[in-house]
Amino acid sequence: MNMTCSRTLSIFAPLLAAALLAACGGKSQNAHQMPPAQVGVEVTAPQAVPLIRDLVGRLSAYRSADVRARVSGVLLKRDYDEGTEVHKDQVLFQIDPAPLQATLDSARAALASAQADYTNNHVAANRARELAPKGFVSQSDLDNAEAAERTAAAAVKQARANVESAKINLGYATVRSPIDGRAGKQQVTEGALVGQGSATLLTTVDQIDPLYVNFTMSVDDLDRLRQAQAQGNASLLNTNQAKLRLTLPDGSVYGQPGTLDFSGTTVDPDTGAVELRGVIPNPEKSLLPGMYARLKVTFGTLKNVYLVPEPSLQRDTRGPYVLVLGKDGKVELHRVTTAGTYQNHWIVTKGLDKGERLIVTGMAHAQPGQPAQVAKPSAAKDSAKDAPTAGKH
Repeated sequence: MNMTCSRTLSIFAPLLAAALLAACGGKSQNAHQMPPAQVGVEVTAPQAVPLIRDLVGRLSAYRSADVRARVSGVLLKRDYDEGTEVHKDQVLFQIDPAPLQATLDSARAALASAQADYTNNHVAANRARELAPKGFVSQSDLDNAEAAERTAAAAVKQARANVESAKINLGYATVRSPIDGRAGKQQVTEGALVGQGSATLLTTVDQIDPLYVNFTMSVDDLDRLRQAQAQGNASLLNTNQAKLRLTLPDGSVYGQPGTLDFSGTTVDPDTGAVELRGVIPNPEKSLLPGMYARLKVTFGTLKNVYLVPEPSLQRDTRGPYVLVLGKDGKVELHRVTTAGTYQNHWIVTKGLDKGERLIVTGMAHAQPGQPAQVAKPSAAKDSAKDAPTAGKH
């Protein structure tokens, strides 16, 4: 090689090395560039959904009556089976009626005596009234005769009242059920002296069809519902139209729906809650007073909300959010406000707008600010396998 060729190669060598390095760097950069994430989307649209709240309540008897001894005496017998259904006016207990019968007989005798006295005084007064005009009886004697007549008449009325009172007390010796319902256990055994100074409790009768379900709701939640209605975002039902469903301890839903029948007008200062009460049918008597139950109460309808599939809503330390595919083809993170769930969807009240492309599959590969593409149906199914599952919060 001559001197001229050597000089020429030495001049072009740096240029060739720079070109080779540039070519290698370009290939490396292209090799590390990731393709856009493949995602499945749903176009958002506002809709109306039932306004449901999950609450906890306790069942109580629709009516509960204490059966007490209203007269004193010895309890002779019980005429019902404990824990069975009884009807109004059915005989439950028998108190010894003998002393009460004697009192009634005495009152009747006193009435007969009072009636005899009245008859005698009435005859004497009539005689005085006949003789007074002829001057055979003084005015003073006439006044005395008529006064005695009036006194005897009043004594008859008093004696009649005593007879009626004795009859009532004798009737109380037969203790009857005041309502239809289920009679509880006997509180006093036969042979015990009852009704001495106070009305002794004998048993309790509870009407358990239907049942009341008592629960509370925070006043803040109630205020939010009223504000939503005032703003046109919700429509609340009247008290007697709101529906409730009962969830039994085993997780099953009770077959009979109930209705809300009472809403308190005061707030408990200790809890900041308002008392509510519903009525639920219990024809099979499978529910019992005192049971705790979970409730789903439908207060009305939420308007202009968005339903987001449960896996599509994710959470971090700042709260819930969803991913949206923007118009520029890049993933956007939207912070949202939720209002419970409905049919495996989160109810979103803020953070979404109509016509947005909500990412429902492929969230594991979608990153905010990075490009993404709507996957074909087959690819969307594969992305759904990798989608994270969001629990309820």
